[in-house]
Amino acid sequence: MRDGEFAIIERHFKGITQQSGVLKGIGDDAAVIKPDAGLDLVVSTDSLLEGVHFPDGTRPMDLGRRAMCVNLSDMAAMGAKPRWFTVALSVPRDIAVEKWFAELSDGLSYIANQIDCALVGGDTTCGPLAITITVIGQVPSGTALRRDTAEVGDHIYVTGTLGDGAAALDMFSIGNTNSFCERLFEHFYAPRLRIESGLRLREIASSCIDISDGLVADLHHVCSSSGVAAEIDCSLIPIHAHTRRNYPDHSLHWALSGGDDYQLCFTVPERATESLKKMIFEGHIDATRIGLITAGDGVTVIDSSKANTFTQEITDYSGYDHFA
Repeated sequence: MRDGEFAIIERHFKGITQQSGVLKGIGDDAAVIKPDAGLDLVVSTDSLLEGVHFPDGTRPMDLGRRAMCVNLSDMAAMGAKPRWFTVALSVPRDIAVEKWFAELSDGLSYIANQIDCALVGGDTTCGPLAITITVIGQVPSGTALRRDTAEVGDHIYVTGTLGDGAAALDMFSIGNTNSFCERLFEHFYAPRLRIESGLRLREIASSCIDISDGLVADLHHVCSSSGVAAEIDCSLIPIHAHTRRNYPDHSLHWALSGGDDYQLCFTVPERATESLKKMIFEGHIDATRIGLITAGDGVTVIDSSKANTFTQEITDYSGYDHFA
């Protein structure tokens, strides 16, 4: 016997997270939350559709983990502390059983409870498998990181390594267990949260964006919003040794345009670079300098090492676009 919608919510979603700052959570027509005094609210929504944002047959716990991490990446890019979230689910009738909902709930709560982010509501319906999460965060008033504030002369940095998201998708498409890599699997379903990095970057970064559609495409958004251009050196782009070794013909292109990396790309004015270097040296942030903000428009890719062959046109590195 299947649970009804309200039984599913009561059993598998109510009470799965701490309820800090929640005056009224799941169980009423809407949630009532209490922001801290003097803070701005930051709101972000992402939808994930089966076969588009995650492979067919993804385990529900992995879906829950990925959905949370993808949405939290936007909070990191804004320098916000995530506080609350809602979940809207569309689930096919043939998988809408208690075990499936229990495992999805486990995945959501596993990530949310690491950062004390409270589930406060949502919706469930029967249909094609999709999940939409809205996250609400907080920042001290006027301190949110933005895309439109990069300036000529700023240095460009990225966190972590790039190209792993596309490498994971390639691994899934091959479907060969001999090529399975636990590191890539975990990166795809639970990319490392950069929340703490975002909080620290509020002090020094002039702009920031998360890398979801591809480095060049997302950096182009920063340039377009800020009225500047960017020059990045592909010989400086951090690529994991495993990805470079196992995908020698693709790793650089994936790092430039593959997407699904969920790292941060940010700019830092010259006056703040020493502070950033100190953070990196002390292990507070994992970041690599890859280029410079310049006058003009668009993104130019160069190779100071002369070791790589590629096309500089941005259309070749345009990243993922749902409607292209």
